[in-house]
Amino acid sequence: MTTLDSPGWTIIVPVKPAAVGKSRLIDVPVDRESLARAIALDTVAAAAAATEVGRVLVVTDDAGVRAEAARLPGVEVAAEGDSRGLDAAIARGADAAGQGAPRAALLGDLPALRPGDLDAALRLAGGVERGLVPDAEATGSTLVTARAGAVWVSAFGVDSAARHRLLGCTDLAVKRDSSLRRDVDTAGQLAAAVALGVGPRTSAVLAAAAA
Repeated sequence: MTTLDSPGWTIIVPVKPAAVGKSRLIDVPVDRESLARAIALDTVAAAAAATEVGRVLVVTDDAGVRAEAARLPGVEVAAEGDSRGLDAAIARGADAAGQGAPRAALLGDLPALRPGDLDAALRLAGGVERGLVPDAEATGSTLVTARAGAVWVSAFGVDSAARHRLLGCTDLAVKRDSSLRRDVDTAGQLAAAVALGVGPRTSAVLAAAAA
């Protein structure tokens, strides 16, 4: 359990089972389940490498992601269990972190994420009660934060950026071309992430499919 004097942010990463995740990537000529797991694990590894992060908590029922994520330094895994949907899974992680810790929910679909981009956003987040990083299209959300003492709230899904603002989240001054904003749900978004430079697991899956 993270305590008041624990260093760094607790990052909660909810990951859907690969069998149902990334359904809109069905037209990409690659094994979708392998790609979904690779994207999630590259996201988790990048988050764990960020210097502002003290703990990464992955909430998932995907056995493959659980096994691989648990091997990464600074990463813990928790079962989604009876939770239903992203917000319920994230709330489970936020509960485990405790209200005395600064917490952030990071979606597990950022294969090009660079630790330095996450660090920059978290430093900004320290100055607001609740923070928000919209996705590259400016309609969804990739990161939602709550500093120590703040009650956790989130509202992921379609048009979540607007809903997070209604919940009191402040937009953080993160550049639109930041790797933190490039989530992946479609083939076009995957291509944009590849142009930024995806992590080793995603790169290996894509390279194997192209061979």
